[in-house]
Amino acid sequence: MDTKLLELLVCPVTKGPLLYRRDTQELISRSARLAYPVRDGIPIMLENEARELSEEEAARPDA
Repeated sequence: MDTKLLELLVCPVTKGPLLYRRDTQELISRSARLAYPVRDGIPIMLENEARELSEEEAARPDA
């Protein structure tokens, strides 16, 4: 994922920052506890496409 693009993207729910997890191909919003998928290099920033994070996943340190 392009780092400049990542700097511009925010969570559509909380407007907070996102973390990119390469291993799961997801953008993580800790404040919303949601993981937005990245498909073929394109972030899918729709709340209904995101999956909820467990407490353990949300607390996982940055990669």
